[in-house]
Amino acid sequence: MLRLTSVEKDEIRRLAATGLPVREIARQMGRAPTTVVDFLERTQRLAVAIRVRSSRQLCLADREEISRGLAEGRSVRAIAAGIGRSPSTVCREVARNGGRYRYRAAPAEDRAWAQGRRPKVAKLAADPVLRAVVEEKLALQWSPQQISGWLRVEFADRAEMRVSHETIYMSLFVQSRGALRRELAHELRRGRVNRYPRSYSRMNGQGRIRDVVHISQRPAEADDRAVPGHWEGDLVYGSANSCMATLVERQSRFVMLVKIPGRHTSAEVVRALTDHVQSLPTELFRSLTWDQGKEMALHQQFTIDTGVQIYFCDPKSPWQRGSNENTNGLLRQYFPKGRSLAAVSQDDLDEVAARLNGRPRQTLGFMTPSQVLERALR
Repeated sequence: MLRLTSVEKDEIRRLAATGLPVREIARQMGRAPTTVVDFLERTQRLAVAIRVRSSRQLCLADREEISRGLAEGRSVRAIAAGIGRSPSTVCREVARNGGRYRYRAAPAEDRAWAQGRRPKVAKLAADPVLRAVVEEKLALQWSPQQISGWLRVEFADRAEMRVSHETIYMSLFVQSRGALRRELAHELRRGRVNRYPRSYSRMNGQGRIRDVVHISQRPAEADDRAVPGHWEGDLVYGSANSCMATLVERQSRFVMLVKIPGRHTSAEVVRALTDHVQSLPTELFRSLTWDQGKEMALHQQFTIDTGVQIYFCDPKSPWQRGSNENTNGLLRQYFPKGRSLAAVSQDDLDEVAARLNGRPRQTLGFMTPSQVLERALR
């Protein structure tokens, strides 16, 4: 296999920046997924992180104002108001740097910058006495939380002998911190050698959609169906891995059916929808609401190409696309479950859509979707 060219490298970086899954990038580039993964990981390793100060942290100018205010005898609250900070922030800053009468801006700035360096030596790695006590209790099958609480009681007058249960967990599961022996993790109640937060998902990220705009941010005119042009969309599947896209206009319930060729990857779905959307007047397509299926991983590209914003529903909340779900049910009269959609042409879909758009609907006062849409566009 030939090495990646500079053009291919630039294209991989561009596609990765859009949130496209690695396998899809590899397919589009005609490369093996491992080649793409190796390049992206190597790029991240070579990137030099430039250390910058967060805007939430005090800067040298803030510290100079604090020092000047203390010298003038102003209160902490007045100083905080002058620099736009919380009084508690200023109070802690002064306390950790010698107090009101010994505070100086330059030493405080140097101390803050030095203490902000990462990584830091773990507390258990730096204190062999504390580490020995923690290891002894872990061997007795005490939980990290029990150890932390016991240390606060047993060594109430020795602050250096205290450690949080989170620090113990980190020292057990992150061996690069070089503190506790890894085999002690087996003494924990669940015996795990890895720890997963409650929000952790074992998915590798390829099934998630990045940078979504939530349905709660959808314009009010779309929520109350005040104007036409706000659509709901979904995929309807048939057998043999075939599918089509359904689009329903919220105000008129007007339906469009879109043939999805191939393996209905995100690129194919977005390309097919883009072609249909661009065939309509601009005022007739203002927004699109979709579920969080990974077929919309390239939603940002769709928005760039069409100017139409996509809003995403909550997971497992089909009622947030009620008109679309109702239409999908109606479509089963023409495309029963278990039937393949591979042989269905776009002309066939247009004919079915015309039938649905010509049916009177009770929710529309027994007008047809075509009539309601035509009246709205006059």
